[in-house]
Amino acid sequence: MRIEYHPELENELREIIDYYEERSLGLGVAFLEEFERQVIAIAAMPERWMFVIHDVQRSSMKRFPYVIYFRVVAGTTIRITVVKHEKRHPRFGLDRR
Repeated sequence: MRIEYHPELENELREIIDYYEERSLGLGVAFLEEFERQVIAIAAMPERWMFVIHDVQRSSMKRFPYVIYFRVVAGTTIRITVVKHEKRHPRFGLDRR
């Protein structure tokens, strides 16, 4: 599977990484590594994850309280649309394509 990222995702990841790095040196890197592992798991078995609405699926990260929203596009591409804290509004980012 090919992986694409929504343009706003880079800024969101940077903010999250900076937040964790301010708390503890290396924690932001640990977050990014877990995010990357989770994206690989999503790409390996996209049908495994729960549907939130229509074609949007979600995958929860294990160590950090974040979820990843994604769509399977044209059967061959996974588009990661949102990475958000679990306490954010449930509809945050659902309209992203």
